[in-house]
Amino acid sequence: MAEEQQQADASPGPAPRKPAKGPAPEAGNKARGADGDDRPRGDEGAADGGDPADGEAAEKESERERAAGRFREHTRDPLAEAEGEDGPTDLAAASRARRSTRMLFDTGRDLNSFDRSYIQSAHIGDIHLRMDARQPNAGMRSGPVPDEELTRLRRLHVEPKGYVQLRNALQARRLLVLGAAPGTGRTSTALSLLDEVTAQAERDQGTETGAGSRVRRVDPDVRGLTGSLEERRGTGYLLELSLAGPGALPPDEMDLDGLAAALDERASFAVIVVTVGAAANPLMAGRYGMPCPPVPTQELLTTRLRERLEDRLATARAGTPDGGPQVAELLSRAEELADGKAVKDAVGLKELRPAEAELVASLLAGHLLGDVSYEELLSGCRSLAADQAREWFAGVDRALAALPSGTEPSAGRPGTAALFHPVAFRIALAVLGGASRSAVATAAHLLTWELSVQSDPDNTPARPLFCDDPDSDLALSRAEATDGTVEVAGTEVGAQLIWYQGSALPAAVLTEIWDRHFPVRAPVVRWLRLLADDPRPQVWIRAAVAAGELCVRDFDHGHAELIRPLAEAATPRRRIFAATTLDQTAGRATHRKAVCKLVDDWSRYGTKPLRWTAAMALGYGNAAATMDDTLDALARIGVRDDGDQLAAASFNVVRLLALPDGARVLRRMSDWTHHPREVYQDLGLVTTVRLAVTSVDEVLNDEPGSPLADRGDWPLPLALAATRPELVRPIADLLWTALNTPRSQEVAMDALEALLRSAVRRGGGQWTQPGLAALLPALMAEEHDRRRLDWLLRRMMNDPENPLPDAQARSLWWLAVPPRERTGEEERDG
Repeated sequence: MAEEQQQADASPGPAPRKPAKGPAPEAGNKARGADGDDRPRGDEGAADGGDPADGEAAEKESERERAAGRFREHTRDPLAEAEGEDGPTDLAAASRARRSTRMLFDTGRDLNSFDRSYIQSAHIGDIHLRMDARQPNAGMRSGPVPDEELTRLRRLHVEPKGYVQLRNALQARRLLVLGAAPGTGRTSTALSLLDEVTAQAERDQGTETGAGSRVRRVDPDVRGLTGSLEERRGTGYLLELSLAGPGALPPDEMDLDGLAAALDERASFAVIVVTVGAAANPLMAGRYGMPCPPVPTQELLTTRLRERLEDRLATARAGTPDGGPQVAELLSRAEELADGKAVKDAVGLKELRPAEAELVASLLAGHLLGDVSYEELLSGCRSLAADQAREWFAGVDRALAALPSGTEPSAGRPGTAALFHPVAFRIALAVLGGASRSAVATAAHLLTWELSVQSDPDNTPARPLFCDDPDSDLALSRAEATDGTVEVAGTEVGAQLIWYQGSALPAAVLTEIWDRHFPVRAPVVRWLRLLADDPRPQVWIRAAVAAGELCVRDFDHGHAELIRPLAEAATPRRRIFAATTLDQTAGRATHRKAVCKLVDDWSRYGTKPLRWTAAMALGYGNAAATMDDTLDALARIGVRDDGDQLAAASFNVVRLLALPDGARVLRRMSDWTHHPREVYQDLGLVTTVRLAVTSVDEVLNDEPGSPLADRGDWPLPLALAATRPELVRPIADLLWTALNTPRSQEVAMDALEALLRSAVRRGGGQWTQPGLAALLPALMAEEHDRRRLDWLLRRMMNDPENPLPDAQARSLWWLAVPPRERTGEEERDG
């Protein structure tokens, strides 16, 4: 007893080691004390038997209380400083959000795979494909649609769902406003509709003219077209209306009624193609508006493949009788290749649009016919997402570069917020994909503000409050919403989650804005700093991972603008944001050496905030060359300034235990607890207690196939004991040492009580009992250890607020006592 009391003095010796197992304890040891005493007996740290008024005993008791208070402070969560002294923190939610977010950037393509080698024009054999056809035109020239274009359209057009309803509406009203996102096949559908209805009208009239002369593209001027319709009856007109420019207004209902009446007089038809969005809502809500569904992806790709193969083989083997079967065979091989993981990962898009299907079909056909290598096939497929991102952001604010005619310079640039919202939404979705729809929308509005201010800093941007269209945001950004859950204050609640329709789009968007649009970096950096302050883990942790991906593109800029300022911030969340960004950057082999050097410097020479951030970065396991280097750096941080940052260092040592090299971490913890210096002993003891109170979800990394993954709410030591038997003995030894060292005994006993209470859930279902069954026999191998357990179980049973049921207490006792050491009397009592 005296030896243990000395540990509380200023110059204690090393913490006690657990002795080797001795003879079996005496029979008859039960979970019930014979004398009803509710204190631990023997050398469990009971109070001295002397006079309570004795000054020396009182001083020692006071010192123990102060030591226990220090240990409680050291075992607080790193976020507790920002979230309250005793309240729960969101470390587990942040860890889960990080794991789900890293999946968006871990599909076999990192940001470096986008080498900007866009395929603008592909010439494969006798097939010539122009990719720039998919970009929206500023204005189509008026004139007839060529006969060959309509002929090919009749042969290859894939009807979207609801096509018949669109055709019936056009025949009945003469005018149709067709709304869809660019690139979804809306123009092809409009031409196909006009071709069909005008051909039918021509047959009804008994006349025969060239198809190209009866289907025409015209300038998107509704009033002008109304007064200049051709005299020839049965003509179809295609108008592609752009409402993207500042101040652009859609035609009103009276203009459309006038055009419809003029068309009816000449038995003609018109389709106005418009991009869905807030500006087009009045048109889509009117009597002429109808949405245009996208073309089915698989059917579209099969149709394009068949065309490519038939055209190529017809040219190469004209008149060959086996041409048909050969096409079928090649088509089967092409579809099998397209369904392969390599090609699907390279494409990275859930739904292909017509121009994309054209390219993929050409690449697959060219590869099967020997014109395109496998590497060229994959490279061409990877260009799709990058090309989509380039189209989304190219020249978005070109119209704002010059003030409208007659506008005073002091009047600002009207419509900046409305213009920037779609691109802000796409960037927010790339950063926060998988978060709730409301979180993405809120972040998008914040970024819209930052972009607007950057574009026109002298004026406060105005944004209409009731003009958003969530469905249009999804359509214009190739996104989808699904029902799911988010965590709020540790509880899962239902929410609508939002994602890109393709794993390649988030990285493509981040690469596009960071590499090709340098002026956008400043508002994006300010926006990411705002997200770092968001209290929701689904927001700030996702933003940190995305920031790491941006730093891969330009580490010098990312370090200066994001990592270093946030690493020195006053709030813990911002520093964890910086540490997560560093870890994401270190995940790339090209940057890991630089990150390791930076973190090592911070751990040695950094200010207090930088050392704290370095500790959080080290906890991920990627910020040092080896595990020994990681543990050395954490010990260096933990023992400096008399253990001022023991809490941060110990927490991140525990995080390393979720990695495969947990045995090495436990050995180092044991070395610390038996170190001659007290500060190292405290590091080992605090880490041990923190291990006991940490859940798997708080520390679980993204190791694939981890056996801990399905035990997220388990205490970490019990999950390790249940899944890794070789760790049971070192974990038990560390806990025994903490329980037998006076300054850590109180908090260790509380931690042990929490472990015991996790055996079964409140409803009676099994929880961590397998882990306790593995750990308790090793921890309670000696008589005095079992007396401590006996005392603790009785204290739990007598707890007035949360009494432990007697049957559960007995069950826990028998878990600690191996069957071979039980007596007949004990088994009868049980």
